[in-house]
Amino acid sequence: MKLTILGCHSATPRDNARPTAQILEMKGHLFLIDCGEGTQMALRKNRIKFARIKHIFISHLHGDHVYGLIGLISTFCLLSRDSELTIYGPKGIKELILIQLKLAKVYTAFDLRFRESVENIPQLLLEDDSLTVTTIPLEHRVFTHGFLFQEKPGDRRLDIVACEEYGVDQAYYRKVKQGHDVTLDNGEVIANEELTMDGDKPKSYAFCSDTVYKEDIVPQITGVTALYHESTFLKAHENLCDRTKHSTAEQAATIALKAKVGTLILGHYSSRYGDYELFRSEAREVFENSELAMDGKVFEFSNPKL
Repeated sequence: MKLTILGCHSATPRDNARPTAQILEMKGHLFLIDCGEGTQMALRKNRIKFARIKHIFISHLHGDHVYGLIGLISTFCLLSRDSELTIYGPKGIKELILIQLKLAKVYTAFDLRFRESVENIPQLLLEDDSLTVTTIPLEHRVFTHGFLFQEKPGDRRLDIVACEEYGVDQAYYRKVKQGHDVTLDNGEVIANEELTMDGDKPKSYAFCSDTVYKEDIVPQITGVTALYHESTFLKAHENLCDRTKHSTAEQAATIALKAKVGTLILGHYSSRYGDYELFRSEAREVFENSELAMDGKVFEFSNPKL
């Protein structure tokens, strides 16, 4: 699982501070999460192939999370894209994009699909053989949800010594890894647990975009490998959170602590602050494994064992 931060700042884009956008690489997929202004430039800078992006997830319709999307779609058209593209987001995302394409007389040669969400409850958006993507209900000034990306359990690991001792033919190894028991020639049934060991622990990533402190998301994201949680303000400006519907670094860390996540990644910093290390310091007083999102930063997560 690999996460590339394309942008992680709030409000307006600046020379060295792009608004929110991320690329999550997981089980062969390349997911684009939010698409603030300048996203396609950041994609080029980080040498990410446009053609590999087949699913785009938009958390809400504020400009610093979506204004780069029409430009990216237009570029897809100019590059003669022909593969399907699905955009997931709140109700209104389809109208927002299609009206711009219509007025600009831009026509897509590829199949452009939309999956809009209207309910403030977790909804399954995408599922294949290897992973699922589900919405995380959040609370902001407009309808907003985050996204939970979860790998499905993979194959178990063969205990070669045990297989040889029981005389299991190699032709059955694949089925054994998939969890099947084995029946020997003499009719004896060998339980799968005798022949295998736990495989890699499935990884997961929770993206919690703009939101107030919302403790009721904890059960849904408990135990995730990594959590991105907005931290627009420091504790000194916590009084602004209710009005703007944002969170502090301390509040993000409190969510991470309660959810027992592996790593907390902070982002969406207000431009009022010049020293981002203040966010990490504040968060680490509550949750030690807190890291800063920075434009261009890459996080890679290995395969922990069960």
